[in-house]
Amino acid sequence: MFGKLIHYAADAILISAVLAGIKRSTGLTVASSKIESKDMRSAVEKYLGLGEWIMDQSIILLSASQYFERKR
Repeated sequence: MFGKLIHYAADAILISAVLAGIKRSTGLTVASSKIESKDMRSAVEKYLGLGEWIMDQSIILLSASQYFERKR
């Protein structure tokens, strides 16, 4: 049971990071302002913020690696 919980948490974090990547590359994001419940809206915004943080940390880690280069 604990293993499944870890698996679901990791999947949720990956989905959040994918949503952050979509936001950065296209500008599309979840319309959290349409969520009526303040508590649910706050939870969604924190969840999406986690994805942004994961994305930032990944970029920092990968830019320090010799195996990745920035091309524009």
